[in-house]
Amino acid sequence: MQHLKTKTAAGGAALFASAALAATLIPGSAVAHGNDDGARPEAAHARLNSLNNSGATGRAEVHAGFRRLHIEVDARGVVKRLPHAMHIHFGAEAPHECPTAAMDDTNRDFRLTTSEGVPAYGPVRVSLTTPGDTSPASALAVDRFATAPRGHIHYERTPKSQRQVVRAIHRGKAVVVIHGVDYNGNGTYDFESAGKSDLDPSLPVEATDPATCGVLRLR
Repeated sequence: MQHLKTKTAAGGAALFASAALAATLIPGSAVAHGNDDGARPEAAHARLNSLNNSGATGRAEVHAGFRRLHIEVDARGVVKRLPHAMHIHFGAEAPHECPTAAMDDTNRDFRLTTSEGVPAYGPVRVSLTTPGDTSPASALAVDRFATAPRGHIHYERTPKSQRQVVRAIHRGKAVVVIHGVDYNGNGTYDFESAGKSDLDPSLPVEATDPATCGVLRLR
């Protein structure tokens, strides 16, 4: 993690587990076989579109059923060789959509922060870590998120979930977000280009701003 010029463990745990993003814990594991009715889970799909002029795009597919999620994410154009926090978001009060600079850039600095995006897509419900816990408590477990050796991410995992998460995905109320934007193009997350994260001043904002986003919908 030499490319992340900041504290990772202490600062990272506070980032998405802050009051704005804290949510029900979701332990991770095993294989998806059906939904709450015993039927084969339907696939929800999201087209991931660039935020913050990151140039990152991609797709996500989630089979949600029987309190398990089979998750696949493919993204390209993300920052090379750096960790990218990825999550499934939803909230009862959120409109379940991706933020836009026109509507959600509240301080008019032409940049969307994580805090500015939360009202649109809701708090973290599932952390798309590689090994270990997938709950909101791991929302910035930097050493367990995918990196992108060539600017591409392929992620696949089948964690346990909660019924409310499965229902949110079936109802088109869940949003996939990938974070991490290299604003000054120097190949690292640093404080020089945009300063400190609005959620944790020990982290550079480049490590936490959203890079791409998409709403999961059944086809």
